[in-house]
Amino acid sequence: MSETAVKAHGVADAHANRWKALTFIALAQLMVVLDATIVNIALPSAQQDLGISDGNRQWVITAYALAFGGLLLFGGRIADLWGRKRTFVAGLIGFAAASAIGGAATNEAMMLGARALQGAFGALLAPAALSLLAVMFTEPKERAKAFGIYGAIAGGGGAVGFILGGVLTEYMDWRWTFFVNIPFAIIAASGAYFVIREPAGGRNRSPLDIPGVILSVLGLVTLVYAFTRAESDGWGDSTTVGLFVASAVLLAAFAVTESKVKAPLLPLRVITERNRGGVYLSLGLAIIAMFGLFLFLTYYLQIVKGYSPVKTGFAFLPMIGGMMVGSTQIGTRLMTRVAPRLLMGPGFLVAAFGMLFLTQLEIGSSYSGVILPGMVLLGLGMGTAFMPAMSLATFGIEPRDAGVASAMVNTSQQVGGAIGTALLNTIAASATTSYIKDHIAGAGSKTQQQLVQLEGQVHGYTNAIWFAVGILVLAATIAATLINTGRPGSTTVAGSAEGVEDEVAVPVAMH
Repeated sequence: MSETAVKAHGVADAHANRWKALTFIALAQLMVVLDATIVNIALPSAQQDLGISDGNRQWVITAYALAFGGLLLFGGRIADLWGRKRTFVAGLIGFAAASAIGGAATNEAMMLGARALQGAFGALLAPAALSLLAVMFTEPKERAKAFGIYGAIAGGGGAVGFILGGVLTEYMDWRWTFFVNIPFAIIAASGAYFVIREPAGGRNRSPLDIPGVILSVLGLVTLVYAFTRAESDGWGDSTTVGLFVASAVLLAAFAVTESKVKAPLLPLRVITERNRGGVYLSLGLAIIAMFGLFLFLTYYLQIVKGYSPVKTGFAFLPMIGGMMVGSTQIGTRLMTRVAPRLLMGPGFLVAAFGMLFLTQLEIGSSYSGVILPGMVLLGLGMGTAFMPAMSLATFGIEPRDAGVASAMVNTSQQVGGAIGTALLNTIAASATTSYIKDHIAGAGSKTQQQLVQLEGQVHGYTNAIWFAVGILVLAATIAATLINTGRPGSTTVAGSAEGVEDEVAVPVAMH
């Protein structure tokens, strides 16, 4: 059989298994997204069992975020170099092992080490998963359906984490929030190993850009840590300011390096293309708004309304439902008919309108009158916008860049999550302190003082949610102005991966 025939056979094989492969890719993505929030609900119990101090408890979340956010670009490049299927399976096995260590943790150091390992293997796994979809689904209608499913999971998985975290913590033990990852990972890795057939000719075998790896890891870790520290120590803290300056210098040095080296870790062509740049920026902003909201609603429902962890988790279900409908019904059906900006811009605005409902929160607000409509609209809007964003971020990309383009989607989400939690939490805390200071003098009895404390918390949440509304409007504006591609067509372009002579079918946008 000739080399061309072998390649054609490989592509046909990959094509035949693509829907089965999507099942295992979606399962792995769900596991990674779940893990970002499932631990939040288990954290109080884990902290008590392992004797973690209040000052150090944030590191259970931060250790994961730093490793995941810092290593994503490196993970995406490894997927392009080493092969996406191999990287995907290795990431799953490593994630399962790290989860087992976290579940069996007997002290603080063991827990923090396990979380950092989870983040590192997640950084291998997440870009490999998205880039596999990018190279396996190239026909516009099928691509729309595949990315609709993936977008719904990417958006709604975090909220599912609250439900699962609540159920496992309340009825079993916090350790199961870690152990639950193991069956997910084993099923996904086994399925991927036997089902996924990666199309031939999409590797990028250029030597690894070591200076780029070091600068990107240091720059991103410093940036994520700066936002985390700002939340705990304040924005004016000298160390916080120093970290922000250091991250800016490191990332600027990274950009200069990438423009000069022969085989860059992040080819600047990936982010300077206006449509992809628009996606990364608007998606990052939307995640800032959404992650902050998750945090406030969890606290509002548990502390102000007295919901149990399980009831809190189920209270998020309408948002998940909205995301599923927005992504798989609205986004998927319209993606091949209208330009992406006509889904993303209005989608973010609908989400902002949902947030507007939540700015009306008071201590006595009813779930059905305020929270429910806000959540449904937020889910519908985000689901509709996420779906074309996920697809467009890797749309028309050269096969050799698919891994690193996918990593940029995850990086914008991860950095957005870190910024959202820190920025909006700081705004909320400042507004709460100010409210209590102004009203506590007029509260005579202890009961009245407790009421003022609760009112102050809710005032802080609504203040921060107003900022989130503004951030979503900004995301909608960026999506509507920067993203100018037309609706997906079915034209194919020659793949320009090094060493690939045959044509690779890659849908390109019709202007």
